[in-house]
Amino acid sequence: MEDNKHIVARFVDELWNQRKLEVADAIFDEDCHTHQLQSGPPAVAAPRGPAAIKAHVADWLSGFPDLKFTVEQMFADGDRVISQLALEGTQTGPWMGIPPTRKRVNIRVITIHRIRTGKIVEDWVLVESLGLLQQFGALPPTGDILTAFAQHQKAPP
Repeated sequence: MEDNKHIVARFVDELWNQRKLEVADAIFDEDCHTHQLQSGPPAVAAPRGPAAIKAHVADWLSGFPDLKFTVEQMFADGDRVISQLALEGTQTGPWMGIPPTRKRVNIRVITIHRIRTGKIVEDWVLVESLGLLQQFGALPPTGDILTAFAQHQKAPP
């Protein structure tokens, strides 16, 4: 299990924080699949081998050149490694169609990586998207959303 944790630590430290994109070739299986977890329909697995991972990381880094991940918690059980990560960075470049906002964001990410024969073969990712959109200024704070919802529920039909 410690070996599995080391693989995920390389994913965070070397691939993301040190920007060593070539590490993806060493730690991701060609047939890796990612499940982007979100509210609503069940997550659908999408192929995401080393080349796709490198492109994904490069996209994030082009929008957030100072991006840094911090491991807050990491647990291993069998072939799975569960991590709670803090992501922090400033959006100074275009990202996912969003022009640079110059906003500094700090969000949490939960990941589960499944390891087989020394490589990541599957992962599940849950990103604090609501918090990200709020920090960009696209949505009001959660307290305001809940207050508006409660008032809406009290309003006569």
